[in-house]
Amino acid sequence: MNLLRLAPASVLLLAACSAVDDAAPPPPTVGESAAALTYVASFGSNPGNLGLYEYVPRNVVAGAPLVVALHGCTQSAADYTKAGWNQLADKYGFVVAYPEQRTANNQNKCFNWFEPGDIARDRGEALSIKQMVDAMKARHGVDPARVYVTGLSAGGAMTSVMLATYPDVFAAGAIMAGIPYGCGTSIADAFMCMSPGKDLSPTEWARKVTAAFPGHAGPYPRVSVWHGARDTT
Repeated sequence: MNLLRLAPASVLLLAACSAVDDAAPPPPTVGESAAALTYVASFGSNPGNLGLYEYVPRNVVAGAPLVVALHGCTQSAADYTKAGWNQLADKYGFVVAYPEQRTANNQNKCFNWFEPGDIARDRGEALSIKQMVDAMKARHGVDPARVYVTGLSAGGAMTSVMLATYPDVFAAGAIMAGIPYGCGTSIADAFMCMSPGKDLSPTEWARKVTAAFPGHAGPYPRVSVWHGARDTT
């Protein structure tokens, strides 16, 4: 999977982040080196035992948008910066939060999008990521109405989790080479989701999403899904 080809597509997620000023600099070259990430040591009870890194552009202002960027298996937060999110943050003036999986949770550093204890509202890794959003709001005064989430592969699957379990937190999301919410609830089930896949009706998939937060009465986040026809992962 080529990270550098995916970030330009995901810039569609940023359309609601901010208007592009006529005098703005030319678009950055995706994959350029960027300033180092900052490790955030404390952001709540962190029941999922995840790490958190942030990138805050010098030009960011109060009320800026927040993008939560979730890496894929075997990757780190630093690896995922190569997708170009920091450069896009510099251009458009938003904060980026990079959750990072730990080998203590998953030996391949995949977010556990298939573990029941990590994909339910207010539990495990899902709650840890929600606490990261709360911390970014407190630290940087980001706009709660402009919080977005995106991810690649296992990160894309975890993006599905966050959109389903916290539709009241995220305005929109972009899922790249991911998995629908509720497809797998065990490791064996997860492999079945990836290949050959599960063929459910739109109504059946929707029921899984609405069951994640039965009390939700508001609108659901807008979603952009990117998946290659030749992706056999």
